[in-house]
Amino acid sequence: MSQASTNMSPNRSKTVRQVTEEIAHVLSAADVPSPVVDARELIAFVVKVPRNQLALVTWITAEQQAEIRIMAGRRAQRVPLQHLTGSAPFRYLDLAVGPGVFIPRPETEPLVGWGLDAIAGLAAPLVVDLCAGSGAIALSVAREHPGAVVVAVEQSAGALPWLRRNAAATPVKIIEGDAVSAATLRDLDGQVDAVLSNPPYVPCASTVPPEVSDHDPAAAVFAGADGLDVIRGLVVRAAALLKPSGVVAVEHDDGHGVAVPDLLRRTGAFGDVADHDDLTGRPRFATARRLAD
Repeated sequence: MSQASTNMSPNRSKTVRQVTEEIAHVLSAADVPSPVVDARELIAFVVKVPRNQLALVTWITAEQQAEIRIMAGRRAQRVPLQHLTGSAPFRYLDLAVGPGVFIPRPETEPLVGWGLDAIAGLAAPLVVDLCAGSGAIALSVAREHPGAVVVAVEQSAGALPWLRRNAAATPVKIIEGDAVSAATLRDLDGQVDAVLSNPPYVPCASTVPPEVSDHDPAAAVFAGADGLDVIRGLVVRAAALLKPSGVVAVEHDDGHGVAVPDLLRRTGAFGDVADHDDLTGRPRFATARRLAD
């Protein structure tokens, strides 16, 4: 148990509630979203307990308070919380993240759930994660469907070390390459059961939070004037990779709820095209099933 959990009250120690209020005030003044949640995450990280066990912590020492204040100061400068703690939760995983890799978001979790449902009846489905980034999609599939053969494709020199770190000691195969190139995974054309992807999709003129504009790699976020530059090539590549009745799921901007399904239909390769909302009720990913040629 951490030093902060002792029942003795060292000089200048404070309760979790006192420190939470202090740090949340600092974060709120800097317009940080969810200041109370972030304050509790920082406290839990410093005192080395899960956030849901902070109630067990009696005192936070002066030394720990100083460390928390330093981290809160960086968070107030809009450094992502995940960069400060070094990890990002995603479904049942805690992924290592930092500069150079896109931070996975909860909005992507329903896409993974849809993909897992689609392959649930297959003993050893072949699944490809295009634009894998930290490996959130690929590693979730590998964990939650242990029989799946999972391939993660990523070309970013900044993201690949994080992907390799997260995939270490897992069966996920990493391929360094352009996700939309016909040469990438050419040997798997016509054999894949599911293609899942969270590609870059934000229109270049969009205003995004400082955590994104200053810290997420631009190439993992923005994709041309309309945000569809990568997705246009990706749906074509998915059509080539998938076997008949194989499925694709592609995350998109909340303004693309019509455009991305239209792109899938226009290939002539897909049926059962649909769009789906994320956890906040916004259009977030499109799905389809590969037709026989």
